[in-house]
Amino acid sequence: MTDPAQPAQPLPLEQVRALASAIRAEVAKAIVGQHETIDHLLIALMAQGHVLLEGPPGTAKTFLAQSFAGALGLDFGRIQFTPDLMPGDILGSNLFNFQTSTFTLTRGPVFCDLLLADEINRTPPKTQAALLEAMQERRVTLDGVRHLLPAHFMVVATQNPIESQGVYPLPEAQLDRFLFKLEVPYPSLEEEVRIVARFGGAGMAQATVPIAAVANAATIDAAALAVRAITIAAPVVDYTVRLVRATRESADLACGASPRAAVLLANAARARAAIDGRDYVVPDDVKALAPAVLRHRLLLSPAAEIEGKSTQALVADLIERTQAPR
Repeated sequence: MTDPAQPAQPLPLEQVRALASAIRAEVAKAIVGQHETIDHLLIALMAQGHVLLEGPPGTAKTFLAQSFAGALGLDFGRIQFTPDLMPGDILGSNLFNFQTSTFTLTRGPVFCDLLLADEINRTPPKTQAALLEAMQERRVTLDGVRHLLPAHFMVVATQNPIESQGVYPLPEAQLDRFLFKLEVPYPSLEEEVRIVARFGGAGMAQATVPIAAVANAATIDAAALAVRAITIAAPVVDYTVRLVRATRESADLACGASPRAAVLLANAARARAAIDGRDYVVPDDVKALAPAVLRHRLLLSPAAEIEGKSTQALVADLIERTQAPR
């Protein structure tokens, strides 16, 4: 077991900003609109986090993940989650080789740089749990042997919020490992006209939209090192913690966000500052990212559910009521 090589020097901030712009431009060749979603994917990449995309069918969630991976120049893996999928189908297994009388590791699709977990809620929790170690610790344990994944290993999962049959809700432990939950809406009228004009004759196949790789694994690792060096002042740290703790004190929430949420929110704020070319975090970075970080970590109380309240509205209210540093 060897640790993947780490870059010696962080990427200069002006290059981090240029890299983010180049990735945006490449993804825009295939994806119409969804600018905020793409920015959140970039932030998650730089912060070494995972993303859950939720939206109705046909909103290009899978196509977006494929295009994003193509612009990064990373090893891309895909798992189509189904009810009969087993953990070994994700992680791999040790198979006996009769010619050599030894066991040989057959690696599963999780051994990649960017993994698309398509329709992740269509498989039972037993199989979903196969990703827990990979998402948290960037490693896979098979028959007692640990196999390291790249430091920039990233899971982009998709799920359909409309259907209720044949789906399994993600366990709270799994949800907590996603940095962001992003809601992918229907496009605007203007965007939908552009989509039909671009793809109406050929279908939404990635082969019709060549995506150039404008990054590589070493560049992304160097950008992640630059993010870690971003300054987050004590008042901003205090604000981040107070905002997360406020979710545990709300009478409308049966379960608030964990300390992991505060850590991930601070890291994401650093990444947002970096792709903006700043070497410091401002409170607006925390405010802008808090909804995507918190919305999937909160459980409404029974009374709040009866009253028809939503976690989205509660998070917005907590952000409004939590005083930010000047």
